[in-house]
Amino acid sequence: MPLRYGPLRYGLIVGVALWLATATANAEVSELKITKQPGLLFAPMLLMEHDKLIEKHAAQAGVPGLKTSWLTIMSGGANNDALLSGSVHITTSGVTNMLLLWSKTNGDVKAIIGVSGLPFKLVTRSPNIKTIKDYGPNDRIAVPTVRQSIQAITLGIALQKAYGDDKANEKLVPNQVQMGHPDALTALLNPQHEVTSHFSSSPFQEIELKNPGVHVVLESREALGGDGHVALAYSTTKFYEENPKAVQAFFAAYQEAVGMIKKDPKSAADTYLSMVKERASAEEIVQLFTQGGAIYQAEPVRTMVYADYMAKAGFIKPIPKSWKDYFFPLLHAREGS
Repeated sequence: MPLRYGPLRYGLIVGVALWLATATANAEVSELKITKQPGLLFAPMLLMEHDKLIEKHAAQAGVPGLKTSWLTIMSGGANNDALLSGSVHITTSGVTNMLLLWSKTNGDVKAIIGVSGLPFKLVTRSPNIKTIKDYGPNDRIAVPTVRQSIQAITLGIALQKAYGDDKANEKLVPNQVQMGHPDALTALLNPQHEVTSHFSSSPFQEIELKNPGVHVVLESREALGGDGHVALAYSTTKFYEENPKAVQAFFAAYQEAVGMIKKDPKSAADTYLSMVKERASAEEIVQLFTQGGAIYQAEPVRTMVYADYMAKAGFIKPIPKSWKDYFFPLLHAREGS
């Protein structure tokens, strides 16, 4: 015999069910998991972690008690795997890694904000290598991820320009060795190690260039035609749509961290150095924070250079019409490229 309820009790049950459904739909994560990497490109993330800025802005946005966990993951491929597996909610990695994942997921993964951009350099200890045309088959180049990292893609763009050949981007793929920047620095400075070149970022390239015989082969701006973002923060559509307050807290925390770098670079440098083990002084970090070409802003700069190249080279599809195709709406009202 079916159960029968009076109108009042039935309405109460329906109301509670609707409330539970709404509460579940509106529930945000209680722990926000974000990746970071070594180097000045990720300085805003380190400042956010050190000063608990996400927690501060989450409380102001109505998400008190939000816990933030920071995971250091060296390579772009590992960052992407962590995001796809659900191990993390937001990953910070190179422009090219985000574009690869945007393509692989048919646009489900997009960038939330630009993180930073600094000129990055291919350096070598080999006296015989002056340009990228001088590499022989046994000259090893350390990059964060073979063929797909922003350094590897930038090298491909430079090779196409140097040789005037659309297929030249593959010429030095066999030379590439996947290594995190700290390990690559150690390898480069070891005369016995097979790695003789490192396509790096600040402050690792500056540390390397302090050593006699280490010199620059290529700078990123030569390939790109100017300054541009290197690192982005990106996530899945599901996370972005289901956690608007957490996303806003992340964005607000990032903006505060960038404000710290710009208003008081010395203090920001001191905080950065307190969290990393790098052979650099606060004065050197300040110089890098304020150098020409340093970008610390959310709005993307020159990311379409990578998107156009990667689409034409077959790395991604379709060809994005605008940077807004692979960024969430958070920044769409602003100027970007």
